[in-house]
Amino acid sequence: MKKFLFLFFIGIILWSCGTSHKTVGYKKTTNSKTSSSRDLKSASSRTKNSSTVTKVLSSAENYLGSPYKYGGNSASGFDCSGFVCRVFDENNIKLTRRSTDQAKEGEAIDIREVKAGDLLFFATSNMGKVSHVGIVRQIEDNGEIKFIHASTSKGVIISSLNEAYWNKAFLYARRVL
Repeated sequence: MKKFLFLFFIGIILWSCGTSHKTVGYKKTTNSKTSSSRDLKSASSRTKNSSTVTKVLSSAENYLGSPYKYGGNSASGFDCSGFVCRVFDENNIKLTRRSTDQAKEGEAIDIREVKAGDLLFFATSNMGKVSHVGIVRQIEDNGEIKFIHASTSKGVIISSLNEAYWNKAFLYARRVL
């Protein structure tokens, strides 16, 4: 019975963040320089909807420190896709709830073209399928991509795509704004 419950719990976790989308076929190039120095504000101004991007990122930052909660989509606790869904919903942008479904929205973009507000998708399990999502927050002068997301261990935090774990797990980026 314990084995069954354990397998059931693992299945629910994988379903929550999603596990049914295939890799798009390009991998990361996070160590290469991007076009020019881009911080949060300048990256936002280059997008069509710079005020929307700024508002989305502001909403996301309001949740920094919120704990991780499986299936959660409120300040009392988020999972990765619930966090993204909530932040965009607060800004009148409707996204689907699961990361695998979010990974089908908007347009595919090369990692070298990401801007603040774009979504990054990851395979955090060995299956090579989407199981995690984060929102690009800024691109540093050295090309380092920082993103905000709900991690299982630390809740809502800012991470870097240069971190070995995230770099290895990165699948692709999509633009929904």
